Amino acid sequence: MNADASEQRFIDLEMRLAFQERALQDLSDALAAARDEESRNALLLHRALEELRHLRSAMAASPVAGDAASEPPPPHY
Repeated sequence: MNADASEQRFIDLEMRLAFQERALQDLSDALAAARDEESRNALLLHRALEELRHLRSAMAASPVAGDAASEPPPPHY
């Protein structure tokens, strides 16, 4: 194998390595972003469930407020 062929092969390997390092970094960044989004979504879900629990307990404590008969009629009546 001559020097030019060896040098070209070395250059090709360096290019492949650089491409794979970049692809790995991109995947790592995407995974980190997905984990952050999952954490935010879990927090939002937890807050929504807590709010729903509070609303249910408030409605249970005051059943008259949820009575349809105590509501005024719609404007078209």
